[in-house]
Parts: sequence; structure tokens; C-alpha cells
Amino acid sequence: MHPKTWLRSKFMMLMSGERFAARRQRQGRRHRGAEGPVVHYFHQVDDPYSHLAVQKLDALARRYAVTFVPHLVSAPTAGFKGDAQDFEPWALQDAQAIADGYGVTFAPTVPAPSSEARAAAEAQLAPLLSQGSFAAEALRLGTVLWAGEAVSPPKSEVGAKAVAEGTALRDRLGHYQGAMFYFEGEWYWGLDRLRVLEARLAAEGLDREGGAPVVPEPPAPPCGNASAVTLEYFPSLRSPYTAIGHARVCALLERTGATLSLRPVMPMMMRGVPNPLPKQRYIITDAAREGRWYGTPLRRIVDPFGEPVTRAFALFPGAEALGRGLPFVTAYLRGAWMEGIDITQEKGLQWVAAEAGLPWEALTAEAKHHDWEAVLEDNLQALKGEQLWGVPSFRVSGGTLPGAYACWGQDRLWRVEREIASRAP
Repeated sequence: MHPKTWLRSKFMMLMSGERFAARRQRQGRRHRGAEGPVVHYFHQVDDPYSHLAVQKLDALARRYAVTFVPHLVSAPTAGFKGDAQDFEPWALQDAQAIADGYGVTFAPTVPAPSSEARAAAEAQLAPLLSQGSFAAEALRLGTVLWAGEAVSPPKSEVGAKAVAEGTALRDRLGHYQGAMFYFEGEWYWGLDRLRVLEARLAAEGLDREGGAPVVPEPPAPPCGNASAVTLEYFPSLRSPYTAIGHARVCALLERTGATLSLRPVMPMMMRGVPNPLPKQRYIITDAAREGRWYGTPLRRIVDPFGEPVTRAFALFPGAEALGRGLPFVTAYLRGAWMEGIDITQEKGLQWVAAEAGLPWEALTAEAKHHDWEAVLEDNLQALKGEQLWGVPSFRVSGGTLPGAYACWGQDRLWRVEREIASRAP
């Protein structure tokens, strides 16, 4: 194993470990002030995900013996957006697709609020940051903004000042986007992570009522025979989110009977998608926490960056041609992210092949007949055609409905399953 690979892998194992998470929680608890436990909420007025999240703020405050402190923040800079051109359109589309599942509303009539209206809304909200009416007014103003209506600004600079202060606090605490909740050393993004925040608050003895969480993950409905529905699955072998979500993708396929089209793509950083260090830190710690939540924890990691992952991708078309594409991906993800198999060496790839039920000689011989780079490029262009860039991504088509539904993230598997069920006979 190359020394750089060893160092990256050790760092990732440290950041993803339960001991690291527990230490951060202990440190956060020790810094608890005289005001008691505080959850900081960072609201970006022109962010669709913030518009969804703020609708649950009051219910959370009633349920938990915690002070929820809102802050106004600016949008993330381009380097944190992945694909800066498609970031806003995707957020708009995705927020609309998940709102109903979470029992909130979002019906925009414009692609984005104007900068003038945004600044005016920030100025109106700034004086309410310490008031109990913040969430209700943020929802009202957000609805006005996304309807493309004008907002009359107060004659003061309080909005810009509040945004600068909130953004500075967010940056100092180590994050970069809106719709974020911060509690004693840990970050929770939007509606998708409130179930995890609620579980931690309950574990801290701060739940006033007990019972089901205020914001659970939306359930998927029962599904009939969905063999006429196609699920295109875009994984990456160097993606912790792919690794911790892969078992649930396999289970979803088994439950629904949907027809799989497996379309792996090159890792984002290996195709030039920016990934600043604060984002890398958040991704590995958040993915690890999600893995523990779903029973697929990251354990012994061998980071397959660079040549190791291209060598594996070179074998994938051969595995697919031999009818073992999905088991090959399954084995590789388990070996690289959970079992500590040195997939940088041929011996490690032989382990992957054996676990996938593929004779090594047959796999390597078959792989020579396929242009793996063309396969991955075709998959990437299909992904980009849906204005997506991240992994894992999904596209559902066929069945009883026209068109296709596409999304990305293991967070969206409940939505993918709902789409499959809606298309099944």
C-alpha cells in the first residue's frame, strides 16, 4: 500500500470512528454554558432546504428541553456546491420532491428569489432572531420570496449585519451551508438529519415527552410487482455514502422486484468536482454516523483513490458481462470500507472477485473485451443529463407512468421506493 493511501485511510478511520464521535460529544457537553443545552439553527432565506427545515423548528422547541437559537447565513461559496451551475436548480427540484413526505409545504413559482427581496427578508428577520416568532415569520417570508413577490425592506443594515455574524459563527464552527443544526460538537443537515439530532437529544435526557420523533424518515408504501420498473443505480467505489447505503439499495431491489441497471461512475474528486477540506470532514463523519444508524458502519478503510479504483473499474464490465456486476460492487465496497482489504494490490482485487463468485482468470479475461472507460463515461453523461453530479444517484423509469424521476443520495432511498411503488401495477 502506498504511504499516501495508508495515511488517508488512517485519517478516514479516525474521523469515522465511534470513539471520535463520542469524544466530540463529550467536549461539546463540557462547553455547555449556564443557559443550558443549545441547538444552533442556521437559516439561509433563499435556500429551499432551509424553507423546509424552519417549518419544524417550533415543534422541536416544544418537544425538547433545549434552547433553539436561529442565525441568518449566506449561501455556500461555489467551491462547496459541487456543480455550482446545477446546485440551485437541483435543490429546488429536490426540496419539492421530498416536502410532502416530511409533512411540510414548498410550492415555488420562481426559480430563485431576487437578491433585493432576499436582502429585505433578511432585514425583517434579523430583529426576530431572539424572538419566539422567528420560525413563523421565516416561513411567511420564505413563501413570499418563492412566489416571486417583493418584500419591503426596513431602513436599516441589520439584515446584512446579522447574516455576516451568523455566517462567521457557522464558518468558525466548521460548516458551509444553510439548513444546518449544530448541537454540542455535531452537525445535522436539514430535515434528513433531524431524526438523528432527536435521537441524540433524547439520549441526553432532553426529550420532554418520549415516543416517536417529531421528524422521522418518511416511510415507503407497500409495493406490488415492480419488474416493469427500471432502477438505474449510479454508485462510486470511492464514496462513503455509497458504501453505507449499498445494502439498503440491494434490499430495496429485493423488496420491490424492480429491474436494476447498474451504472457506476468515477469518483467526484477524480473527475474534477471540488471538495474542500471542511466538506470532506463533514462527509466522512456524517456518512459514518449514517452507517451506524442503519447498521452498516464504516470500519477498516482502505481509501481507493486514484489507480486502485481505476483498476477495479477496469474489471467491472467483465463482472457485469459474467452476470455478477452487483455482487462485484458489493464485495468491493465491503472490502474497501469495512473489512480493510488492501484493494490497492492485485491480491485484494482477487479477494473481491472471490467474494463476488467470480473466478479471477475468467474475470480478467472477460474484462479485456470491454472498454471500461467508455462505459463509465456513458454513465457519467447520463448522470449529468439529469443535472446530477453526486453519488449514489438513482433514476426510476417505466411501469405505469411516463418519464423518469432522478435523485441523488442515500438519503433519498425512501423517495426512490415511493417512486417505484407508484409505477408498479
